[in-house]
Amino acid sequence: MAPFDQLDAWVDAHFDEEVRFLQALIRVPTDTPPGDNTPHAQATAALLKLFGFEAESYPVPPSEVGEAGLQSLTNLLVRRKFGPGNTLAGGKTVMLNAHGDVVPPGEGWTHDPYGGEIMGGNLYGRAAAVSKSDFATYTFAVRALEAVAKPAQGSVELLFTYDEEFGGELGVGRMLREGVIHPDLVIGAGFSYQVITAHAGCLQLEVTVHGVMAHAAIPDSGVDALQATNKLLTALYAQNQLNQGVASGVAGMQRPYLNIGTISGGTNTNVVPGRVSFKLDRRMIPEEDPAQVEAGLRQLMKDIVAGIPGIRLEVKRLLLARALRPLPGNQPLVRALQHHAGQIFGEPIPALGTPLYTDMRLFCEAGIPAVMYGAGPRTVLESNAKRADEHLELEDLRKATKVLARTLHELLR
Repeated sequence: MAPFDQLDAWVDAHFDEEVRFLQALIRVPTDTPPGDNTPHAQATAALLKLFGFEAESYPVPPSEVGEAGLQSLTNLLVRRKFGPGNTLAGGKTVMLNAHGDVVPPGEGWTHDPYGGEIMGGNLYGRAAAVSKSDFATYTFAVRALEAVAKPAQGSVELLFTYDEEFGGELGVGRMLREGVIHPDLVIGAGFSYQVITAHAGCLQLEVTVHGVMAHAAIPDSGVDALQATNKLLTALYAQNQLNQGVASGVAGMQRPYLNIGTISGGTNTNVVPGRVSFKLDRRMIPEEDPAQVEAGLRQLMKDIVAGIPGIRLEVKRLLLARALRPLPGNQPLVRALQHHAGQIFGEPIPALGTPLYTDMRLFCEAGIPAVMYGAGPRTVLESNAKRADEHLELEDLRKATKVLARTLHELLR
């Protein structure tokens, strides 16, 4: 039996175990916020130890965690070295990175979001698709590799982090800055059949409009912050119309888009609002310069309020995630993943971009070629990722695990 067939057979023989592993991960909540995620890291490390995988734990200091708006965070790293005596004997280091933090479940679920329930060939639960599924995909791909086609050199590293929803600076970013990791190639958590080689950038700002509170019976004694905010919002939304004609040259990408996600302010119905805050999210295509985008938004808002006496504007950057741009060195990853996914799924697998943003950009900013691939349906919407009844088709989990095992074998042989 050829090595690729042996890898497939091993995955099939251990698939029930892989499903139980994923169910156990889903049953430990990692809602972010609040972001109390160290318990999940500890549970994951204990599960990995049952497979003979020793996970190095890298807790982030509470002060840094608190500044990021989270409660606890521990990164996990598993190093599997291939060579005499399990010491690195040259060759590439391929890293597989997935994140365990997830958005809260929200309303509308018909299945327990932490139950890991299986029905109709689907596994339901928050993070079933994004991205605890790839904790399982990557772990069992490595187990398959070691069981039937162990490389003579090189290494595979599993990196599990818990702040991707907040930008990744305490997870991937921190591990890179401190020199804990320095892989040659990276495969990050995926969410569809495609091999993702590029993703959008994201700028998030918190805007506070300060006016002067007053009794509604004598409105001229105050300065209405909400009326000023209304002018700001009108101008900001008009940008989306201007961006209709802006198209990315990267397949799969869309156009720039601005969204107002939250708004709050005022004290009572009979009081002129003296303060209003809102948060905006500006998605950027790879061709855009993040610094210019931010400067343009700040200048636009400054110009709007300049003509309103008594209004003061305060703008705070919450997040700046640059776009993922393909590095030339990612071709071995793209070729291997496309080839083996095409064989396993029986259809051509494209390599393209996505309008989402992830922490994969941090690897590419460090000069490390990275792509995204893992368990998921044909499109993100099919899985209900970040919506009620998020789920993963079990056959997609099985197939993605085979693709990853085969790809690792090809990259390291």
